[in-house]
Amino acid sequence: MISCLVVDDEQGALDILTTFIQKTPFLTLAGATTNPVEALGIVQNQPIDLVFLDIHMPQISGLDFMKLINGKCQVILTTAYNEFAVAGFELEALDYLLKPVAIERFLKAAQKALNKSMRPSEKWQQPERPSNFIFVKTENKGKMCKINFDEILYVEGLKNYVAIHTPEETIISLLTIKELEARLPPHEFVRVHKSYLVSINKIKALDGNQIIIKDMKAYVPLGETYRTMFLRELQEKIKSGRK
Repeated sequence: MISCLVVDDEQGALDILTTFIQKTPFLTLAGATTNPVEALGIVQNQPIDLVFLDIHMPQISGLDFMKLINGKCQVILTTAYNEFAVAGFELEALDYLLKPVAIERFLKAAQKALNKSMRPSEKWQQPERPSNFIFVKTENKGKMCKINFDEILYVEGLKNYVAIHTPEETIISLLTIKELEARLPPHEFVRVHKSYLVSINKIKALDGNQIIIKDMKAYVPLGETYRTMFLRELQEKIKSGRK
């Protein structure tokens, strides 16, 4: 179990995160406070593994709080202000949640904390992904289509179905983009817009708010809400490629 502390000067935000933690099987709530000074005492005197930390607070900002605890525990930052993300990552925050926090995004961040907390022997025992492909229901009644993950360039959400773009064809599937995202490897595919997912390995370049995909003339838009997380995933991919 991962012992969690929630620090946020807004009671509403505090309540949402504590509820999410209580519903997550591998997390346990050790404390929640609107007072960052009180939180410092909790971190110093209790075995806290993970802090969900608001950035914009009176008395002590979240960034200053991170400097004061000096890596004693993992930190997931929360804020309504996207511009603080870079500073948080420079202090090695585990992740960055933009308010209002959605449960799906919270769980993705919590999974990162779980992965990081595992000992190497525990990671070795985890079941590996059984395949490198998925079957999806297509627009043709009764037809299922097999798609290899490495064939997918990007996915476009179209109301209650998706267009899966590959170098050879575009496959229309009767899934929502949210449903398909849950079935794709999280470190190979990233949401870049409310209506688009891209394969990180298929990115050729980033031009402002447009993503250029290999073997494609079209651009995929990069939404401002998703920009920080996209850059984070891209940075991690570059780092892993250098090892």
